[in-house]
Amino acid sequence: MTIRTWFAACGAALLAQFLPLVVSSSAFAAGTPEHWVAVWTTALQPIPQRTDLPPLYRAPEVAGRTVRQIVYPTLSGKTARLHLSNAYGKAPLVIDELRIARSAGGAAAVEGAGNRVTFGGRDAVAVPPGGELDSDPIVIDIVEGLPYALSAFVGPEQRIVAWHRVSNQVNYVSGPGNHTADSSAAAFHGRFTQYVWITGLSVEAAAPSAAVGAIGDSITDGMRSSLNQNRRWPDALARRLAVSGAQSTAIVNLGISGNRLLSDSPCYGDALASRFDRDVLRRPGVKAAIVLIGINDINFAAMPPHGGLDCDFPHTSVTAADLIAGYQRLIAAARRNGVKVFGATLTPASLPAERENVRLAVNHWIRTSHAFDGVVDFDAALRDRTQPDRLQRAFDSGDHIHPSDAGYAAMADAVPMDAVVNAVGK
Repeated sequence: MTIRTWFAACGAALLAQFLPLVVSSSAFAAGTPEHWVAVWTTALQPIPQRTDLPPLYRAPEVAGRTVRQIVYPTLSGKTARLHLSNAYGKAPLVIDELRIARSAGGAAAVEGAGNRVTFGGRDAVAVPPGGELDSDPIVIDIVEGLPYALSAFVGPEQRIVAWHRVSNQVNYVSGPGNHTADSSAAAFHGRFTQYVWITGLSVEAAAPSAAVGAIGDSITDGMRSSLNQNRRWPDALARRLAVSGAQSTAIVNLGISGNRLLSDSPCYGDALASRFDRDVLRRPGVKAAIVLIGINDINFAAMPPHGGLDCDFPHTSVTAADLIAGYQRLIAAARRNGVKVFGATLTPASLPAERENVRLAVNHWIRTSHAFDGVVDFDAALRDRTQPDRLQRAFDSGDHIHPSDAGYAAMADAVPMDAVVNAVGK
């Protein structure tokens, strides 16, 4: 009997059937051996549950279909596992079959290269609301920098209620049916640019291997970077590490566009101060974090409230002291968990004087307080030398806030690589 027929016949008994396969959201890394290292990640945010959602917040129809997502690991390995999350879910996440294969471009997968993913030896899994779960180990060659297709055939009642909204990667939805083993792209007519359900890929690696978690807002998320080109600054940093020969260090991206340090948002996810533990500290093998957050806290108070979906709510005013207190909470949490944390200066955003003064005060504290284990001076890397409250023209994507591809590359170049590599090696 398949999991979907069992669900239809037995309803709530589904959870009891699969209880050995599920873990609570508070047990993300329980029993995680040190030699597992996260090599690709994403951070989830809830989708506002309203009937009048604008198109940007409407999830694709996935019930009884196959969802194929494309990910790029930043460290190689011979054994892998996938991490599922039903964070924010109100019903079980039902996956009848899940496969990983080398991508052949677009929605196609390499013929014969796919591996079935199991959970406690079973193909099908149900993750309860709020639950998270690692797969069984998968024997597969994971090669740093190459794309992999993760294909999930989901239950007949499955909906998307949480996602990573700005993936800068085209992903795919099939017509009805199980197409997880298809190498052809023919069944995958639907496209979307979010990540769902699968929030991590890790590999079994030698003990010195470790990961750096890049966490922040849209500038870490890579907003306005080139679609499908992996031009975010963490991508560029991963390439820089690979070229340098530091091939035992993975870079994983945990940015969420619109995210704030101190305030939750209906659209932009939990405050970073709240999600830091789940999204960074409990990831396998993460030994250091680079934190770039605060510009939205400074800006959103000035955004006018409006009817309908107000993603900027609450419009909380913050001072530099408020943000500094938030950073200190992150630093304390990281140190309790043996994770080094690098503070990144806030980049120019053409702010009016009052808000610019907050940004400057925050950056002065990041540079001079020695509170962080190190500093990444993104502000100095991107600012116009004659108008330091603005991005250099070559580094401006056009909205005067988000960098261009060249700007994101300059950010990666600004990371003190030796200090970061030394931090994860200790």
